[in-house]
Amino acid sequence: MDTEKWTDKIDSITDNFKQTFGKLSIEQLNWKPNEQIWSIAQNIDHIIVLNETYFPTIDSMQQGTYNAPFIGKAGFMVNFFGKMIFKSVQPDRKRKIKTFHIWEPTSSEVKADLLIRFGNHQANLKERISNCQDLLDKRAVISSPANKNIVYTLETAFDIILAHEQRHFEQAKETLSKQS
Repeated sequence: MDTEKWTDKIDSITDNFKQTFGKLSIEQLNWKPNEQIWSIAQNIDHIIVLNETYFPTIDSMQQGTYNAPFIGKAGFMVNFFGKMIFKSVQPDRKRKIKTFHIWEPTSSEVKADLLIRFGNHQANLKERISNCQDLLDKRAVISSPANKNIVYTLETAFDIILAHEQRHFEQAKETLSKQS
């Protein structure tokens, strides 16, 4: 499994965010059409918050100190959960999904350096993925940061992360389109 497919996708997503939202004012980034819809800034912040919850597990896996839950030994469960979660985060956004509390955006008013932080975060994510080749070759199993009993392969985790990023790019574009 070559990590380039994910790192190239990260570059593409990062460029899309910067090109689409890079010239907006902080007020435009934080604007919300109503309280039930996240601002562009909250969508970006949510991506950072969610992705960073995977980092300690990935670090632990690379250090050889990670203990996958027992359920991770059941291949059919790993495949079931992986497919289910991946399907739920597809960018088409036909169904709205409520996020877990641990992945809520950190605040309603996000600071002006958000896109710089996002770019730095994406570079960090790329580096972590690039350093996981041996784990991918072993078909390592990871648990969801939101629930230790939801397991999938590390490969599927990266697919989920990037589909999720694309989903929130689409959501942020919808918010932007309402700012006329």
